[in-house]
Amino acid sequence: MIYTITLNPSIDYIVRLDKLTTGITNRTTSEEYYYGGKGINVSLVLAELDLDSTAYGFVAGFTGKAIENGIRNDHIITDFIKLKEGISRINIKIKAGEETEINGQGPHISEEELERLLQKIDRLSNGDTLILAGSIPNTMPDDVYERMMERIKYKDVRIVVDATKQLLVNSLKYKPFLIKPNRQELSEIFNVEVKTEEDIEHYAKELQKMGARNVLISLGGDGAMLIDENGGKHKAGVLKEKVLNTVGSGDSMVAGFTAGYVKTGDYAYALKLGSVCGNATAFLPGLATKEKINELLEKFEKEFG
Repeated sequence: MIYTITLNPSIDYIVRLDKLTTGITNRTTSEEYYYGGKGINVSLVLAELDLDSTAYGFVAGFTGKAIENGIRNDHIITDFIKLKEGISRINIKIKAGEETEINGQGPHISEEELERLLQKIDRLSNGDTLILAGSIPNTMPDDVYERMMERIKYKDVRIVVDATKQLLVNSLKYKPFLIKPNRQELSEIFNVEVKTEEDIEHYAKELQKMGARNVLISLGGDGAMLIDENGGKHKAGVLKEKVLNTVGSGDSMVAGFTAGYVKTGDYAYALKLGSVCGNATAFLPGLATKEKINELLEKFEKEFG
């Protein structure tokens, strides 16, 4: 089973206006909402790839119920800790020429409630996959990912970490199956300017020396590179379509890579499917759909092989 963690899920409420003027009443031209959080995004794209996952994390109040009911489907088991107080956050995205975001803080999570989540992590078995994605909310201890990995360090669980700088570095002692830094994060981790393909490969291998088994580097418009645990280097290009949305593209790449590897055990295919899923989300208003993934997979194979 694949397990995703979303510590601070949200409802992302997107409003579009011709123009935003402060100090007066503005009226929208359209509105949309999505259930957000990096782990939830991964589960939703895995479902489009016909893979089952269990979504762990915390929900609270009426918004928490909406998130839980909204993402549950034939491929997603929701097993959130329901908090006694507060509400799951609502993030407001205002699109009026330029984009303005107002992100909620989210509910307080007690040590007792965190322990309940850690006990769920204890149930993972050999062969399972645990995906840790996103930042840790400021209401929680900053070593929470480490505490999760510590609970399963003697089990054969594939751990995927998609987190920034210190969270990522702190995970390496647990030898995660996959990490996904981008070029900027590589630069920040090693305090250098990573420019060339040779630089990217060099510093990816340095992360492997620190414990990572496979390093997937997302390169934005330049595609992606994977340095696998067998010493192989794989590259993927980017398809050309109008970019409508970059939110969730990285999560979609993680989902596609995980699905590709679980299904085939082949790193080159995993990178291809991960790249296609990332592209599919970028070319849609929301997350990648099965139809768009299949369409782009065919295009990808024609263009890049």
